[in-house]
Amino acid sequence: MATRLGNTAFRQGRKVLNLSAYVTFYFTVLANKLSSGASRLYLKRYGIGIIEWRVMAMLAVEPRISPARICQIIGLDKGAVSREMRKLEAKGYLLVEEDSESSRRRTLELTDKGYEIHDEIIRTALERERRLLQGLSAEEVETLLGLLVRTTANIPHVNEYVPPSNSPTTRGRSKKRS
Repeated sequence: MATRLGNTAFRQGRKVLNLSAYVTFYFTVLANKLSSGASRLYLKRYGIGIIEWRVMAMLAVEPRISPARICQIIGLDKGAVSREMRKLEAKGYLLVEEDSESSRRRTLELTDKGYEIHDEIIRTALERERRLLQGLSAEEVETLLGLLVRTTANIPHVNEYVPPSNSPTTRGRSKKRS
């Protein structure tokens, strides 16, 4: 399904998004609200920010991986991962090792202390997920997961889209000013 009717409306003669039928709106709202809620809670309760938690969770799933691998899997930029690595290392939660073959390559691993805080936070994360999915049947959760996996797989295709250069807004930007 490339395009749907209903995801736009007309207001004052202009095409606008119909937010109640625009799928991307719901992805954005869910991500923003879940992330900000988790961030407030994790900082207050555990002293861990949401990006620190994402790095820790990834390292628990896949120990001894590189920062680049974390970026690849969870979509964080290198700068954010680098900042969070330094914070986690300073707190004693992370061990950073230089690769013996390349000083530019590093592997990351949670320390015992890192796993302890991870194990505390994961209980909270799983309860938050349980509450989010409350009211959905097991079959609906499986369907939702399948749909999310499929839409996530479309992200590279989405992100490679560049609008044609003949649109009114891009035409004005590409012209040289005299």
